[in-house]
Amino acid sequence: MSTKQAVIELLKQADAVCFDVDSTVCTGEGIDDLAFRCGKEDQVKEMTCKAMCGNLDFRESLKLRLNIIQPHHHLVRNLAEEQPLKITPHVQNLINTLHFLNKKAYLVSGGFETLIFPVAHELGIPKENVYANRLKFYYDGSYAGFDEDQPTSKSGGKNIVIQTIREKFDHSIIIMIGDGVTDMEACPPADAFIGFGGNVVREVVKANTSWFVTDFQDLIKVLV
Repeated sequence: MSTKQAVIELLKQADAVCFDVDSTVCTGEGIDDLAFRCGKEDQVKEMTCKAMCGNLDFRESLKLRLNIIQPHHHLVRNLAEEQPLKITPHVQNLINTLHFLNKKAYLVSGGFETLIFPVAHELGIPKENVYANRLKFYYDGSYAGFDEDQPTSKSGGKNIVIQTIREKFDHSIIIMIGDGVTDMEACPPADAFIGFGGNVVREVVKANTSWFVTDFQDLIKVLV
């Protein structure tokens, strides 16, 4: 495991920083918000926690949770358009700092594009820098599953995304930031991982991370 100082140095040198979204860039979990709208929050929340702590295969948990929720297209669209964005404090300042330093920011999430695009827009991150899951619907708007070709829909998928980003944009040093096991496991191919516990602390992530922060201000301080 790298030392904290080594991770800080890599962050300074990095030309790309990839962020998880749910419980990292945003204070909550998008799938839990969907479940709440459908009155299924209690059944789904426990499963989300197990998936984030690495106790359940991610794709299997995604399939199980969505089958419980059965989200309708109109509900998802309304949630994206109407729900106030729950952006974690200091994320906007951190993204602005990265852009000022000519470092690219990416959102790499096991959540859903429809709910993440408004967040990306608010943070000044282009749509093409968002890698997330796609929900599928029948013509009547009822739930028809999710796109299983998206690498973010399976365990280990974030590794594939980071390798894709490296090759597509020719980045030399990539940092991954997130709260969950799937984020931690994306290093490698990410050059370093920064654990984030500002919204929820996953003990397995905290225990296995060289640099674990609870405030994005800590990253801004070492960059400026």
